[in-house]
Amino acid sequence: MADIICVIGNKGGTGKTTISHMLCQGMGLLGQRSVCVLTDTYREPLDPAGRRYLVADARSREALNKVTAKIRSLKSWMGVIDGGGNRTEMDQKLYGVADLVLLPFRDSHEDIRTVIRDLEMFPRAYAIPSQWPTNVWQREAAEKTIDEFLSIYRDRILSPVATLSASKNLLQKTIPGSLPSPLANSCRGVARQVLDLLQIPFEDDEPEPSAMMMPPLASGATAMSMAA
Repeated sequence: MADIICVIGNKGGTGKTTISHMLCQGMGLLGQRSVCVLTDTYREPLDPAGRRYLVADARSREALNKVTAKIRSLKSWMGVIDGGGNRTEMDQKLYGVADLVLLPFRDSHEDIRTVIRDLEMFPRAYAIPSQWPTNVWQREAAEKTIDEFLSIYRDRILSPVATLSASKNLLQKTIPGSLPSPLANSCRGVARQVLDLLQIPFEDDEPEPSAMMMPPLASGATAMSMAA
């Protein structure tokens, strides 16, 4: 059966939609078939043309149930469900159907307070630093904040996804004919982490470019593996 990854979290503006589309694009670049599922009623469906993945509109409860059932029936597919902010009941429902749960958060005290709450509420979830600063001083400050508040969750924090303005291309209704290499590299990096967690082998002809991939948080352990 297909694996379902849910990108959720109580706070809005943490990059859930961006991470969802980057993950699906990265899956496609690594030879995996995936579909990005829209559940946020405040967003419009995107055109699948030019993407390395399918898109599905599941903004109603009935549609979500149908789409989830359809994804489950597909062999060797990935379903990435993009949650919305401030929807605790929906997050709980998605957590119940997910094989893997991601909780994006940014380097703000408000985001960190919220992700701590979500990590406690969803004990199988992993937090993923989103839109992470690339400036060395800002990055060090962000890591210091994580050391202070999230140290007990180190084994559940994935490597950061750096701030990348090109990621906005994936959120356009119709994406450009070609996407910049830094975006492709970052998408691959997100997908590699998820596939490793799910212990799913994949083909990757592109070496991981150290200049484009952010290293794990300085004092953190690598994320624990979990069975698919």
